Amino acid sequence: MYLDSMRLVNVQAFLEREESIRQGKRVDRRAKVLEFGDDEVTEYAILSHRWTGEEVEYNEIVKLAKMDEEERSEIRQRDGYRKILQSCEQAKKDGYKWLWIDTCCIDKRSSAELSEAINSMYRWYENSRICYAYLHDVSGSSFPTVHASRYHKSMGWPEWFSRGWTLQEMIAPRDVRFFNRDWHPIGDKRALAPTLQTITRVPQDILKEGLSSNRPCIAQIMSWAANRTTTRVEDKAYSLMGLLDVNMPMLYGEGKKAFHRLQLEIIRTSNDHSIFAWGCNSVNVRTGSILADDPNLFRDCAKMELMNRDEFIESLKKHVPKEKLPSIKDDQLSTFPITNRGIQIWLFLRPHVNSDSVFRAWLPCRSPSGSPVAINLALWESNYYRYTGSSRYEGGRLQLRHVYLRYQDTPHCNSTFEIDDSAIPNKGFTSSDPWPQGLMTGNTVTLNTVDPLCFIVYSCRQQYHFAVGFGQCFGQNWIHVICEEPDSHLSILRSSYGPMLARAPEHAQSMQKACFRAACYQVYILRTRLPRSTWILQTSYVMWKSSGMYGVKLEIFRDPSFRNVSGKWTGLDVDGTDDPNRDWRGLMIPYCPSKRPSYELLVDGVSMKFSYVSNGINLGDYGYFTDSEDFCCEGNLFSELKSLSLEANITPRQHKISEWDGRQRESGVVRAYSSPHRFIELHKPFGLSLPSNDDFNSLLVSLSTRVTNRYLVTRIIQCPPDSHQPGSGTTHWSSIAKPFVWYRNGGSGSVVGRNAKSPSESQWYR
Repeated sequence: MYLDSMRLVNVQAFLEREESIRQGKRVDRRAKVLEFGDDEVTEYAILSHRWTGEEVEYNEIVKLAKMDEEERSEIRQRDGYRKILQSCEQAKKDGYKWLWIDTCCIDKRSSAELSEAINSMYRWYENSRICYAYLHDVSGSSFPTVHASRYHKSMGWPEWFSRGWTLQEMIAPRDVRFFNRDWHPIGDKRALAPTLQTITRVPQDILKEGLSSNRPCIAQIMSWAANRTTTRVEDKAYSLMGLLDVNMPMLYGEGKKAFHRLQLEIIRTSNDHSIFAWGCNSVNVRTGSILADDPNLFRDCAKMELMNRDEFIESLKKHVPKEKLPSIKDDQLSTFPITNRGIQIWLFLRPHVNSDSVFRAWLPCRSPSGSPVAINLALWESNYYRYTGSSRYEGGRLQLRHVYLRYQDTPHCNSTFEIDDSAIPNKGFTSSDPWPQGLMTGNTVTLNTVDPLCFIVYSCRQQYHFAVGFGQCFGQNWIHVICEEPDSHLSILRSSYGPMLARAPEHAQSMQKACFRAACYQVYILRTRLPRSTWILQTSYVMWKSSGMYGVKLEIFRDPSFRNVSGKWTGLDVDGTDDPNRDWRGLMIPYCPSKRPSYELLVDGVSMKFSYVSNGINLGDYGYFTDSEDFCCEGNLFSELKSLSLEANITPRQHKISEWDGRQRESGVVRAYSSPHRFIELHKPFGLSLPSNDDFNSLLVSLSTRVTNRYLVTRIIQCPPDSHQPGSGTTHWSSIAKPFVWYRNGGSGSVVGRNAKSPSESQWYR
């Protein structure tokens, strides 16, 4: 394809070839039906239509004369061919020798030609002498003027009005003639302007005079494309390039990034702040990039207009005392360059009354005679992002700030919380329905960037109330607890959704810091004391590795001592987070001795560490550790099972034991290493471990109130008796852990008379 040229149908040559085929005459294979022309000087007609599955492409039109009769006949019977033929007949009738049709005048096998054509298309429609708008689904002899149910698939109007590409094809040409499916004329753009405005939201003056006469703001032009569809998602952006007077290369496969690129190209050549005004009337705006993901988000901007500097400053005086309004330099509102950090811009910000990180940003654009548009922004890691939430921003002072608006995508995968609050009703507390409604299914809550918070209120008859918020902000999950005084009205808590959402970035940062400090841990715990009470709420949080789901366990218990709790997230090293059943009862806090060496062995091929107990030990023993790290046994699970007369399957599991490098020695000797040169030899060892099943987990729960904070022998290594090794029948090697359901911190209400704290906890609980 030649630069600054377009491929056109030679109307006369096409019709003559068709006539020869009809009459069975010899077709001139040398006749050119497609030729290049200059859109600036050539007088040509152009077709606008809705593509179907039976279109005729460039190579088929070119090779038609050389095809055999069967192949040629198949092409000529297509709806797409009849459109070309009837367009040529109409062009000839109107006195035009040349015709452009997108189906056959672009060789789409060439990506370079396709890109050039798309970047030139608005100009080609604008320079045409007449545009034929073919409405294939209109059968009547007049243009539809009312919403009709027969067009229910295209919002009540002919499908042509629902397509992305036809927007520019309606606006750009000076003369647009509409035809029904039988190619009978049913009106023109100028005469139908009032009806077209109703259908498309494009003002009549734009329809009659074009964009060059009085160009609207960016947001208003974007609003015309709202609710229009395209076959390829990228075409939602590419079909708007001409209307917005920008050019950019085509990258099919980039998805919604095409629309992001379009906005960045606009920002590079324009100082129109309305490009940031998308979703300005909606509370369900997603959190993230300052750029819109889709033209639909500009739906409410159909009447938006820009404000000049003086109008904008004057309007701010209505909201801010004159002496508090900062002075503005002439160029501060007119430039906002794009950097690798973000869009560098001066904005008027008003902080949320309940937050230091959420702001209302005022833009110099408005609805007719209205106040300036305001959007929500959130500060996260020194950059500002578009933010969801309500518009209650009373109390903050208006500030002029130099900020960076982040245009890059942020992590926004959905987060699913599985909430276990089954222990709460046992303490006399009841819960309200989660808010917003519809986010919770069963005991799971799924959050995203549009619905980033779910809020549940709990209360009891003694008028103790608390609320738990489960949130996601900038890819970081967070949980926050609010408690009110016992005599406060429950409605105060229920109205806390907005303030909690306003502080979501701060809650997320707090939890992010806690998780970063405790990066090696798997479970995080928050303890909150209810005001003027002995009640303590314990919130535990874990990510289940097998499913990627996040588990939350809520428990409440009394602490008569009124000891302080930190109110901060802390971490625990826990085994069992890979459980496919996501059972909290099976989680174990491993005991990690600091004063005694541990020895490494392979258990069924998996590396595990074992400790030596001098006085012998049995599987299922439970007890506590002294300050010198001696284990003191207080009982055994298998004995407890008999005394409780429970029928439960807790049969121990057997395991193969081998050296850390998998080596097999003669005589069944296995070396357990504590360092490369320090080891002990075990004769024919075999392993036993406690089961991981529902019966075992239920037993742990049934004992939890009696053995709080005790440790449990979960694995042992046994060696058969050997007459040559005294004491060989006694078990000395074990792995010990504290069941999570037995765990309570010292300030949690269950007072442990002896030291029951392990080194793995001590650095977090002091």
